[in-house]
Amino acid sequence: MSGTRRRHGTRRARIARTTAFALIAFLAAPLTLPMTAASAAEAAKSATAREVTVAGERILVDGKPFAVRGATGDGPLGELAALGATTVRTYGGDPGPVLDAAEAAGLKVIVGLWVGQPRKGADYGDPAFVARQLNELRATVQRYRDHPALLMWGIGNEVEVDLPAGGDGAVWPAIEQVAAMVKRTDPAHPTMAVLAETGTDKVARLRAQAPSIDVLGLNSYGDALYTAPARARDQGWTGPIVITELGALGQWQAATTPWGAPFEPSSTQKAIQIRRYLKALGEQKAGTILFLWGQKQEVTPSWHSLRLAGGEWLEASEAMADAWGGQTPGGNHAPRIAWLRVDGDPSAPFASWPADAPGSVRLNAVDPDGDPLTATWRVMAESTARGIGGDAEAVPPVFPQAIQDGGLDGATITPLPPGHYRIFVELRDGRGAGATANLPFELR
Repeated sequence: MSGTRRRHGTRRARIARTTAFALIAFLAAPLTLPMTAASAAEAAKSATAREVTVAGERILVDGKPFAVRGATGDGPLGELAALGATTVRTYGGDPGPVLDAAEAAGLKVIVGLWVGQPRKGADYGDPAFVARQLNELRATVQRYRDHPALLMWGIGNEVEVDLPAGGDGAVWPAIEQVAAMVKRTDPAHPTMAVLAETGTDKVARLRAQAPSIDVLGLNSYGDALYTAPARARDQGWTGPIVITELGALGQWQAATTPWGAPFEPSSTQKAIQIRRYLKALGEQKAGTILFLWGQKQEVTPSWHSLRLAGGEWLEASEAMADAWGGQTPGGNHAPRIAWLRVDGDPSAPFASWPADAPGSVRLNAVDPDGDPLTATWRVMAESTARGIGGDAEAVPPVFPQAIQDGGLDGATITPLPPGHYRIFVELRDGRGAGATANLPFELR
């Protein structure tokens, strides 16, 4: 038999094969026609899903470098995307609504898989707990692994925090167990573990004991941000690094009053710092996720909040837009607060006066666009809660009767019972932007 015929067969055989293939295709076609709305939606999701891989220090989407930049929180995602963000991060629970909203806004999602923390009672020596947690997380991965907005899986958040020296031995194998399950269930998306800073050897221990982790997530605040990526590299981390929580200053880093109340920077001071940190981290090719795109009580209602409770965005949004090539809503600028001071003692970092006497504070603020500002003042009790790792805190009592003559220049505080308090001011420009500052004081 000739070589030609061995490769191609006879003309009659080729016709027969062609006819057979056509018949198979014809017979198979009707089986694919009936499709439910649900299966059509799943098919559409799979068709638009993106390939996410890790190459050295970079995260790639469809083979192209992907810059992780964004925030975590429940604020409007369309506005976040307009600032130039690419990513939103979640911590746990059902990520479906966030994935859908992110897809509509053109964002990717780091989907958090909540891994039980030993400090809150998670017992990794209990096989029933381990199996139950693993099954629950597997179900989440199976359900959302084909969602087109999925970027990667965030395995836990600060699971190692607040444990005695040497007491984190069960943490790293637990992270590895979840990460290995995720890789088996969804090999198409990277895994990331989130640590509270680098510690002296945390990154090295994660690297040695959780090899299924692809991306290092670090929650870091204040000037520690300048060196966080380098410190992780010094411990041997060679893959991508994402700063998974970024803030101007942690309350644990702040100076305090004699009674222990930490001094909170104004929204303007925070924006100045955030600009510096985003520039430094961008130069080190680290991803950046700010905390918190929303509003949350943690020492105060404003400490980590990038928005006021009414939804107004703060100057930090301008810092994000400047760093990421985006724009604030309408190109608007937030009000600036130059200072909030004790009346009569401008250099005092806090106030203290007799409980039976009034006190007052002075405010200096401006709007860069010349928009007319409104000021809202309130006095709250100083929070005594000092949660760990972002644990929920109760909002302290408010004393609405304590404010007298509050305006754009300052406010007078009427007598209150002896104790420790804060006076807050919120400014609004009527175009969706705001500013905030507060000052601790003591009545003795």
